[in-house]
Amino acid sequence: MSRLFGTDGVRGLANRELTAALALGLAQASAVVLTKGHHAEARRAEGRRPVAVVARDPRISGEFITAAVSAGLASSGVDVLDAGVIPTPAAAFLVDDIGADFGVMISASHNPAPDNGIKFFAFGGTKLPDEVEDRIEAAMSEPQLMPVGGDVGRIRRFADAEDRYVLHLLGALPNRLDGIHVVLDCAHGAASAVSPEVFTDAGATITLIGADPDGMNINDGVGSTHLDNLAAAVLEHGADIGIAHDGDSDRCLAVDASGAVVDGDQIMAILAVAQKEHGRLAHDTLVATVMSNLGLIRAMADHGITVRQTRVGDRYVLEDMNEHGFTLGGEQSGHIVFSDYATTGDGILTGLSLVARMAETGKTLAELAQVMTVFPQILINVKGVDRERLAGDEGVAEAVAAFERELGDSGRVLLRPSGTEPVVRVMVEAADQETADRVAHALADVVRERLAL
Repeated sequence: MSRLFGTDGVRGLANRELTAALALGLAQASAVVLTKGHHAEARRAEGRRPVAVVARDPRISGEFITAAVSAGLASSGVDVLDAGVIPTPAAAFLVDDIGADFGVMISASHNPAPDNGIKFFAFGGTKLPDEVEDRIEAAMSEPQLMPVGGDVGRIRRFADAEDRYVLHLLGALPNRLDGIHVVLDCAHGAASAVSPEVFTDAGATITLIGADPDGMNINDGVGSTHLDNLAAAVLEHGADIGIAHDGDSDRCLAVDASGAVVDGDQIMAILAVAQKEHGRLAHDTLVATVMSNLGLIRAMADHGITVRQTRVGDRYVLEDMNEHGFTLGGEQSGHIVFSDYATTGDGILTGLSLVARMAETGKTLAELAQVMTVFPQILINVKGVDRERLAGDEGVAEAVAAFERELGDSGRVLLRPSGTEPVVRVMVEAADQETADRVAHALADVVRERLAL
């Protein structure tokens, strides 16, 4: 039986794979596992019930899934604070802010509208480690003694959820954004109300696109996975910068005044240099993943900043940051984590910080992005191969070694097996596009031949 939890909670086609019954069962199991901490026991000792924050993005299916999750929690003796439609990082912040025992976010992030997902945050607003997710999954098949009478939970609206988050974001800003014209693309998602409010309160002039969610248009041709409309809007309105969120606003990508994309690696480079200048970059270290561009590592070295690289996934970036006390990390995809202010990637905070750096320095985004040179990067997904044989295949290892010798210090090679599919991902970076393309396709051919099913 395959694991229910994926890399970012439980996801699937709403009402087909992610059903109301599954949501109810997950909620009841989470109530068992996530209320065993001393904080929950202290509440019980005082005659109070455990508390969970529940939130969602605007997908139409989020309404019935929220109802099922809330019912599962309340039937298990947990009081529910329903925060409504807010970003994922807002839900995580609120769990920590009010001292809730845990939180539940109902979202499928950048996936299309028919999909949905359920992810959990532990006490403090942190993502769950694999072993805790496994305990929740196991608890779903175990009989539970359900509370009755006055021991069942209550469901209440979290009336000031958005206001708390807005004040938190404004408090994290180092300076105001006056004089900067920003086009905001909210992906018709969870940031559609709060992001324009915060940017306006911080002094920016804003133009909005992708901020009219109807339950079915989330991520549809807009947001951080579809940047063409944002680039066009920046050019049309003569804006200084475009900021794109995804459906649940845990990531941020940008375009400069010419419409050129500024990705997560470039954003991290800009913000790492800013934090170091202000003495806020802990241990002069940035945490990225193995997929981050070689240009990032080179640029940071030039500024006396060490780059640590983790497995792909913001949860692994977070784990490394938390373990070693680092303050900035993220992914090329735009998941950026500021551990002084957030327990997960926060797309609005990232966008605010980027615009604040423009306002502070008086530089354009294009000028700031010159801090790093992006190496051409080619990624090929080789399908229909045995990913389990990748690590031990001598032919593949020899090919990798040969290409690494050829590229020298001017490039790199990375092979990664998919965690769920018969796929090996071949990534090559080189000093020029032609070399990167040639090496990537040649190596993909070797993988295809050696590991064919």
